[in-house]
Amino acid sequence: MLRLGVVSDTHGLLRPEVLERLRGCHRILHAGDVGDPRILESLGNIAPVEAVRGNVDSGPLSALPETVSGDAESLSYRMVHRREDVPAEWSRQAGLVIFGHSHRPELEWRGGCLWLNPGAAGPRRFSLPLTLARVTVDGRRLIPELLSLES
Repeated sequence: MLRLGVVSDTHGLLRPEVLERLRGCHRILHAGDVGDPRILESLGNIAPVEAVRGNVDSGPLSALPETVSGDAESLSYRMVHRREDVPAEWSRQAGLVIFGHSHRPELEWRGGCLWLNPGAAGPRRFSLPLTLARVTVDGRRLIPELLSLES
């Protein structure tokens, strides 16, 4: 079994609750709008991190890729910051598609592919909850969880 931590839209703020909920993850995926390179460094103290560039990521963060493709055990995944930038073929190429940007957590199965927006983990925007996600990969089975960062 492998556990992926999925976070997005930190906007320069790494809450202690994020670190607590990501402990025990084998890999962390950040879906953009990191806001501060030190966030990726801190997350990297827990597990290897992959991140994509969000629309607010500038300076050193502008070097982040627009998309990430990878494999975690039997799972192939793809990641981009904005849902509207997800290529149509990703649902056929991967078992997990990750995006952020809207600050709205989403879990949607499209055939055998899970589309996941972990929501936002940084400063509160709008009236949306503060969340992140964990995905457990158990063979060919995915077990997604949306986790609140609020008490």
